[in-house]
Amino acid sequence: MASYKQPCVHCGEFIERDSRFCPKCGSHSPFGYLCPTCLRPIAKGQSVCAGCGRPLYVACPACGKQTFVDERCEQCGAGMMVQCGNKRCGELQFFQNTKCTACGKAIKK
Repeated sequence: MASYKQPCVHCGEFIERDSRFCPKCGSHSPFGYLCPTCLRPIAKGQSVCAGCGRPLYVACPACGKQTFVDERCEQCGAGMMVQCGNKRCGELQFFQNTKCTACGKAIKK
């Protein structure tokens, strides 16, 4: 069955529409942005998440400049994800999250 490919919003690579990860850049949300706290779809330009009220622009932990809540800083390109400390989970989480969105365990800083 023929399938049209769709570009990843992070790197522009054309990937299958049913992909859960981008094979080129490794993004966990290749077709849009998700709130790092409640995982509701969000868009650049919004100041807060409509689902949980979380601010969507934060200071980058590496360069200190304001950036959209994404996997990488828009200004310096530094990664903004940390790995969940739960050995059975290990999912990447936004650096400001206090609980893992996959397993619910507290994230140790």
